[in-house]
Amino acid sequence: MDVLRAVFLLAATLSMGLVAGVFGLYWHAVMPGLAKADDRTFVGAFQALDRGIMNPWFLLTNFVGALAFPLVAGLLLLGQPAFVWVVVAFVLYLVVFVMTIAINVPMNDALKAAGDPNQIDNAAARKAFNEARWVSSNNVRVVLSTVAFGLLAWALVVFGQS
Repeated sequence: MDVLRAVFLLAATLSMGLVAGVFGLYWHAVMPGLAKADDRTFVGAFQALDRGIMNPWFLLTNFVGALAFPLVAGLLLLGQPAFVWVVVAFVLYLVVFVMTIAINVPMNDALKAAGDPNQIDNAAARKAFNEARWVSSNNVRVVLSTVAFGLLAWALVVFGQS
């Protein structure tokens, strides 16, 4: 049973680290870089990035994995010293997951639905996208998922000591 607990706790930690890294990359590089781009480049690049990230590998190992693995790890660690750290990490990422589905994904979808950057008013599409709102929401996702990653890393330490 300890091996199964360790495997799921490690998977939870790795998937959370991966998803925190993705959100962090958007915070540190993607959105600041796109902020300097002209409207057509912004719209086209963001649409391409969003289409690219929507793939089974990202969805399973990062986005959904960071929710599912901590849930299973928490259930397996019920009554164990590491349990509380896993639960708090799960709750933090649940907030991130809901925010993503409620805020960022609809914004991404609306920008994709605006159409081909070669055939639309890119300035209007970019303005309707509301970059500042997307970035603000992503900043919250970065902080919460990074804290969740740290909590899961600490849960590994606690698990290893018990």
